[in-house]
Amino acid sequence: KLTVPPNITLLPLPPRSPELNPVENVWQFMRNTWLSNRIFKTYDDIVDIACHAWNQLTDQPWRIMSLGLRDWAHGS
Repeated sequence: KLTVPPNITLLPLPPRSPELNPVENVWQFMRNTWLSNRIFKTYDDIVDIACHAWNQLTDQPWRIMSLGLRDWAHGS
């Protein structure tokens, strides 16, 4: 059981709410760019390709920033 302090209000997020959870956009970008429409023969293939996709993304910090920005949160 979680004890919530009186000065904190929990606000449950709806499932699949990419506007409220920016990492959803990161995963969607990775799936669309490197991971979709592929056939994986082994578990190791999945891990290798996922690691390659992750490394490709981390080489593009500007892309990560743009995927996580929210107009409503940054006054744009």
